[in-house]
Amino acid sequence: MMKFSKKAKALIVAGFIAVGTATPAHAVDLAGSGASFVDPLLQECKAGFNTATKHSYVYTSTGSSTGVKNSDAKIGDFWFSDVAHTAATKRSTVFHAPIVAAPIAVLVNLPGKKNLYLSSTTVAKIFSGDITKWNDPAIQADNNRQIKTVIYRKDKDGNVAKDASGNPIVLNTRTLTSNYTLPNQSIRVIYRSDGSGTTGNFTAWLNGVAPTVWTKPGNNAFTTAFPTATLNAAGNIGRIVGAGQSQGVAGLAAKTKYSITYAEKNWGDTFGLRAAYVSNASGNFTYPDSAATSAFLGAAKQDANGIVSYDYNTSVAGAYTLGIISYMLIETQYADKARGAAVKELAQYIVSPACSGAKPSLGFVVVSGTFLDAANAQIAKMNK
Repeated sequence: MMKFSKKAKALIVAGFIAVGTATPAHAVDLAGSGASFVDPLLQECKAGFNTATKHSYVYTSTGSSTGVKNSDAKIGDFWFSDVAHTAATKRSTVFHAPIVAAPIAVLVNLPGKKNLYLSSTTVAKIFSGDITKWNDPAIQADNNRQIKTVIYRKDKDGNVAKDASGNPIVLNTRTLTSNYTLPNQSIRVIYRSDGSGTTGNFTAWLNGVAPTVWTKPGNNAFTTAFPTATLNAAGNIGRIVGAGQSQGVAGLAAKTKYSITYAEKNWGDTFGLRAAYVSNASGNFTYPDSAATSAFLGAAKQDANGIVSYDYNTSVAGAYTLGIISYMLIETQYADKARGAAVKELAQYIVSPACSGAKPSLGFVVVSGTFLDAANAQIAKMNK
């Protein structure tokens, strides 16, 4: 009978080492690039992956568009993109493994510590330039009213717990009265200036929840997705500005009073920005935490190619509808089989609770249930 150390047993339970699979004779150094969305998680998981497998990796946070280009050009071993790579340039041996999940937060730099509530339509109007002042009547209306929130029961991974029928379990619903006098200050909008899957998802969400305001479909380039021709209008020049990568927009927002931007919530925590509560189709305001995000992603669909489609108008009462999946773009066949085996182990490690749930404060969601089954089915295609 095979005997395992306590550490090995823990790794087997976590699901990223298969019993009976031989450890590669030589450690492999991997190189990845792409979405900045996943960078905090990948940096956090380096040591654990090395301990588990003896392999190592470096990851260059360059944005989803660069990750896609590097995938096309075979630069490196693996790549991440926050939007599906469906362009004609995609090589036939590359496929999508949707293995990282997290919310995009609407982050603000406002004085005080009060919770900020924004309807999805208000968010669209702010980023489209239709609302330019913090004390605009629409923002005042969002924040001086009765606010409904839903509290979910959580499972061991911090995700929403579900009943036997697969429905989220609601612990309770709350109604509170919000009173917030917003400042008479211009809103400084900060967007991603690089080719960004975060922007692609954010602008797709804007179009999905407020199509009469944000009239263009999602795009990795904010300037392309911007719904009108007024991005460079006199009132927007200097008020709506860009910065590169998630840490770049969060860092600039931290230095810019009365600003608003969009990025992973952990960047807001790092730079002292507040995440807004955002309304969903049920009329409830939800916060970008694991339970609310997993409730939204639980309503998403995944096709045979691993590509996810979202229901931004889901009826799930407590869903945070700005949750996204980031895709690991990986090969079905690696010329170097040992390198391919190491990339496969990395994918298995990332999707496991040992990585995705290792540091809850980062805000990433542990992929679970039928979504995990589908993700593992994609990973199983690797290195055939």
